[in-house]
Amino acid sequence: MPQLIYTRYAAWYRLLDPLEDHREEGASFARMLHEGVSGEAKTLLELGSGAGNCAHYMKPFFDRVTLTDLSPAMLELSRQINPECEHLQGDMRTLRLERRFDAVIAQDAVTYMSTEKDLRDVAQTIFEHLRPGGAALVSPDCTRESRGEASEYHSRDDGAYSLRGVEWMHDPDPDDTVYTVDYALLLRHKGKVEMVHDRHLEGLFSLEDWTRTFTDAGFRVWWERHIEAEEIGPPFSPVVMLCRRD
Repeated sequence: MPQLIYTRYAAWYRLLDPLEDHREEGASFARMLHEGVSGEAKTLLELGSGAGNCAHYMKPFFDRVTLTDLSPAMLELSRQINPECEHLQGDMRTLRLERRFDAVIAQDAVTYMSTEKDLRDVAQTIFEHLRPGGAALVSPDCTRESRGEASEYHSRDDGAYSLRGVEWMHDPDPDDTVYTVDYALLLRHKGKVEMVHDRHLEGLFSLEDWTRTFTDAGFRVWWERHIEAEEIGPPFSPVVMLCRRD
């Protein structure tokens, strides 16, 4: 099922996920990557960059930034705030740019990896795009250890666009490797209101699953505190995974 907020309703996306909410997170991620890289960290590749919110606050820390995403609509939103960055369409499971970077990041979008094969494919993509000594940061929204039910109300306006809605995270089947995020949204534009239900199925794996998969791919793995997630609280993961290709 396509995620409607990333495609048909992308014009409302920044009302659901405002740019300024990523200021501290982006700077924190960039600093972690610089600390993880052996040698200089000048080039960054982001897999699943979405609307470019996090990249906007990471790019001052790097000389060159390449942003990739499945959704053309999200890439267009990103170009508006990151015109100096390279933008390419691609799937993080299969992307092959035939070049290497000092640092790679896969944050929110990596949560859509819903099978162990997806995890292995992403680990291989990251490995193929990192130079020896390069570092990667992987930040799924939720791990099995932080799993929980939560809901959030959204209410924002921007000119002719308005959004009101509820985001509900829940896990109908605790024994599988996915959980569900349902969005019930009222979207208004030029006086017309549309009601939208947008369902997202996202992956749910343990810290051990993530560690094993990336270790098997050839990385040295360690975990760091994710300050923003700790402030938000469950079910968001309070840690991020850092990996080095030695």
